[in-house]
Amino acid sequence: MAGEPQGDCLFCKIATGDVPATVVRSTDTTVAFRDINPQAPTHVLVIPRAHYPDAGSLAAAEPLIAADVLREAAAVAAEEGVEGSGYRIVFNTGAGAGQTVFHAHAHVLAGRGLNWPPG
Repeated sequence: MAGEPQGDCLFCKIATGDVPATVVRSTDTTVAFRDINPQAPTHVLVIPRAHYPDAGSLAAAEPLIAADVLREAAAVAAEEGVEGSGYRIVFNTGAGAGQTVFHAHAHVLAGRGLNWPPG
């Protein structure tokens, strides 16, 4: 069922503490942790505790939790000291866009030049 933890989902296991991660923030609805393969000096993932496969399905089913993810992304940027210099929030949706874990998550990236378009 959508929203319920999925036994085979890596991010669900991180949210429950069954898989270790370097957690930087945690709320009742979200968990933020450092990416194990950082693409910038600051690279933190913010996930909802509820399981939805991507940002669109999360926003459609749980708009308040989707807002929590964005609010926590901003809080991560502030705690990491990159709020003033700028940061990027990225949601990859689908394998073709680079999504490898099908649990909605935001990447908070900062600390190096982040030219547009990315790549």
